[in-house]
Amino acid sequence: MTYNHEHWMAKALQLARKGLYSTHPNPRVGCVIVKDDELIGEGYHERSGEGHAEVNALADASQDVTGATAYVTLEPCSHQGKTPPCADALIKAGVARVVFGMQDPNPEVSGKGLAKLDKAGIEVVGPVLEADCEALNPGFVKRMREGLPFIRVKLAMSVDGRTAMESGESQWITGAAARQDVQRLRAQSDAIVTGIGSVLADNPSMTVRIDHLDQPTEAKNVRQPLRVVMDTALSILPEAKILYPSHQACVFVVEEEVESEHLDVLQEKGVDIRFAPRGEDGRLDLLNAMEQLADAGINEVLVEAGAELAGGFIQAGLVDEIVVYMAPKLLGSTARPMFQLPLDQMGEALDLELTSVRQVGQDLRLVYVPKYLDHYEDDA
Repeated sequence: MTYNHEHWMAKALQLARKGLYSTHPNPRVGCVIVKDDELIGEGYHERSGEGHAEVNALADASQDVTGATAYVTLEPCSHQGKTPPCADALIKAGVARVVFGMQDPNPEVSGKGLAKLDKAGIEVVGPVLEADCEALNPGFVKRMREGLPFIRVKLAMSVDGRTAMESGESQWITGAAARQDVQRLRAQSDAIVTGIGSVLADNPSMTVRIDHLDQPTEAKNVRQPLRVVMDTALSILPEAKILYPSHQACVFVVEEEVESEHLDVLQEKGVDIRFAPRGEDGRLDLLNAMEQLADAGINEVLVEAGAELAGGFIQAGLVDEIVVYMAPKLLGSTARPMFQLPLDQMGEALDLELTSVRQVGQDLRLVYVPKYLDHYEDDA
C-alpha cells in the first residue's frame, strides 16, 4: 500500500492549529488515525492539563484502531505529566504505525517516545512536514532548545515610519481590521510585554478582547496572556488597569530601586514582582527577564511598547520577529520613530528579511525577521 504521509500530516496540522490560542505552555499538537487509507479518528490538544491529541483522536475513532496508522505533529510523549504518556496509549490501542512530524525539542525527552514505540514493535516514520510542524510552535521549540521564549515586537506605523505624534497621541494610526488582527496576535501569545512609560501614559489593559476575534471557534478556550511591565524603579500605580486581574500581571524591577512600602502593596494585591539585574546600558536586563519568563513556561512573547523598550529588545538581540502594521498616513518629521537605536553609520544598520506581506483592511501587515550579524558586507 502506498501511504500519503504528507496529506495526512497536513490534516493533523490543521487540527493542531485549532489550539493556537489555548494550549500554552504546552505545544499545539494534532493527530489523525488512518486505516485502509480512510480517516477513522482525529483530535487535537485543546488545553494544558487536558487530553493530548493522540488520546483525543483514539477516543474519536469510529472503529477498532488495531493495525491503523497514527499521524501526529509532535513525537508522542513518553513521560507522565499532567496526563499519562501518549506513547503508552498508542501501544495499548494496537496501532501498527506512527508517523510523526517532528521530534520533541526537549533534550531530556527527545527520541524517548519514538524509542518506546519502536521497542513495542510499532513502525515509526518521520519526520514528515517537519518545518511546518516547527513553525506551528516557535515558542515551545525555542524555549526547549535555547531557554528563551519566541519574541515578537508589534508596531503600528505611518508610511513615513512614525508611531505617534510628538505629543504621544497615537490613536488610531491603523484601521479596525488591523486592530482586530492584533487581538489574534495577543491571543496566541503567552505574555504581552510593555514598558512603564506606556502604562503611565495610556493606562492600557493589554488583554485579549474576545469579541474582536471574528470566528466563534477563535474565541473557544482563549487564555488571557500574562501582562508584563518593565518598570525599573517600580513606578506603576496599584490601580493601573494592566494589573487587573492581579494573578495575570507581572512587573520586573531592579531590586535596589524599589521602595519597600510600594512593593508590599503590589504583592498584597497578588501581583508577581520579579527582580532583574541592571544591564550594561543602565536599564533593566531584558535577557535575564526573558530567561525568567521562559523558566515560568512562557513560550511566546508579544512586545507592545514604545520606541525605547522596543529598541532595547532589538539592541539586546532578543527579537525573533517584527510585525509592522503600516497605515496609509503621513505623520510628519516631528512624530515619534519606531525604535530608539543609537546607530551612526550605515555599517551598523540591522538587516531585516521580509517574510510576509498582507493587506489588512486599508493597512499593510509586514513581517520581518532580524538578521543579527556582527558586521555586514557590501554586496555591491
